[in-house]
Amino acid sequence: MAYQQPSLPYAENALEPYISANTISFHYGKHHATYVKKFNEMVAGTPLDQQSIEEVVKTVAGDASKAGIFNNGAQAWNHSFYWNCLSPNGGGKPSGSLADKIDQDFGSYDTFREELANAAATQFGSGWAWLVLDNGTLKVTKTANAQTPVAEGMTPILTIDVWEHAYYLDYQNRRPDYVASLIDNLVNWDFATSNFEAAGA
Repeated sequence: MAYQQPSLPYAENALEPYISANTISFHYGKHHATYVKKFNEMVAGTPLDQQSIEEVVKTVAGDASKAGIFNNGAQAWNHSFYWNCLSPNGGGKPSGSLADKIDQDFGSYDTFREELANAAATQFGSGWAWLVLDNGTLKVTKTANAQTPVAEGMTPILTIDVWEHAYYLDYQNRRPDYVASLIDNLVNWDFATSNFEAAGA
């Protein structure tokens, strides 16, 4: 039951000029693929091999003896989720139920956008910024390294990868510029809304 790396939902050059084909080639083709490969190698022949990757991540979270499985599994999952958070036709503002909930829980889209951009820009070192649903409330959070809301009982709605490999070839040390470009031009609000509605909020 090896975990299969999902195909990219668009061509490698589809996110240009905001994220280059060169970045996607390395990020998806090398980094993400390696997490998937290592995860499958580590769980092969163990009872964990019979579980979904989400179940494995939840099962081994916090177990220091299985840190390698967690790190590679969570990174594999996080990346598969991240690619779907982006779209060549993305950006702008959400609509419908998610937009209403953002207004309710953050006060306005602009306040939410500021919180998300700040979380992504200020995550120290490698990690992720997230919009999550936590006990019925939308929140912005950030996680270090491979940590994921999946292991913390929260429902991921949207994420921004702020590991350097996500942006350094295009933006060098200008992480805030990458974050702004992604939020304003690439966020797949249809995917985020589907995650929100699937959670039954």
